[in-house]
Amino acid sequence: MKKLKVIISGGGTGGHIFPALAIANEIKQRYANADILFVGANGRMEMEKVPQAGYQIKGLNIAGFQRGSLLKNISLPFKVLLSVLAARNIISKFKPDVAVGVGGYASAPLLFAASLSGIPTVIQEQNSFAGVTNKILARWAKRICVAYDGMEKVFPSQKIIKTGNPVRANIAAANYSKEKALDFFGLEKNKAVVLVIGGSLGARTINQSIEATFEKIAENNVQLLWQTGKTYYEDYKHLGNKNPNVKVLQFIDNMDAAYSAADIIISRAGALSISELQIIGKPTILVPSPNVSEDHQTHNAMALVNNNAAIMIKDSEAKFNLIPTAIDLLKHDSATLRNQLATNIRKMAITNAAEKIVNEIISCIKQ
Repeated sequence: MKKLKVIISGGGTGGHIFPALAIANEIKQRYANADILFVGANGRMEMEKVPQAGYQIKGLNIAGFQRGSLLKNISLPFKVLLSVLAARNIISKFKPDVAVGVGGYASAPLLFAASLSGIPTVIQEQNSFAGVTNKILARWAKRICVAYDGMEKVFPSQKIIKTGNPVRANIAAANYSKEKALDFFGLEKNKAVVLVIGGSLGARTINQSIEATFEKIAENNVQLLWQTGKTYYEDYKHLGNKNPNVKVLQFIDNMDAAYSAADIIISRAGALSISELQIIGKPTILVPSPNVSEDHQTHNAMALVNNNAAIMIKDSEAKFNLIPTAIDLLKHDSATLRNQLATNIRKMAITNAAEKIVNEIISCIKQ
């Protein structure tokens, strides 16, 4: 095969960026001289994270639909048109063999421009409920890589390949023993640990839920490893001084250590989070964010709940129910339920997703 040239588009959140980087790393592992170009949205976190990982990225001036204010969407059609034109210009200069979309603002104009230019496209749909954009782009895509069963309801069945979602390499490697992980965070070995993660920016409702029932943590002598997210850290960091069992962190870089330290996990229900949780195989309580397109986090969570692989608490009910539910799950008489949840969520894991996705990318190029 001649020198491989791949464009990967998307971003906005770690849930899109980390799978994109996992795909790029798998390509590089197989084809050391491959030329990979990322396309993201200016001002979004991919413009920082992708170069940090050693890849080149181009930015488009694109934004998403603002549900809270229709006035803010007046300029959106012009931004989309200009982004498609800019994407066509990038494609014309780079001349990729294939374009891969992982979701996020930049994914749509780039994949649409690639289709107009006759470049084969691959969609990596991470969620159990596809958004409108990917449903539209699917008509031109050569492959649609999915993580859940039943996606033929929204995509052409002949294009669907179940690959799972790629996860960060250090998560899959599980380098930390529980004892080493507890030492890393300064946690005690004889007390249960609840890991709370709400994404890199944080989850307001989850943070409020901890504050509202904070005294129950001390009453039950439970340790809390709490990632507030950078948006909320200043509001909640003082709570770490009130209870030495509570570790309040803005962001957890060593997620593999955090997962290893945890006895149970509280999390939003983003696609990447769920894929990591399936590999980790710990009892999990999911609080889907209601502020996402198509309510896809609830669909993601229900895919686990229907397999007795997780507990779900609605965002609207979390404030006074979340921490009590977590504490109840830690009690001795809940051991059977914890084992069932851990076993069932682990059964849903797909560990070689990046490898499978790259197989489909190469297959598209060869065809």
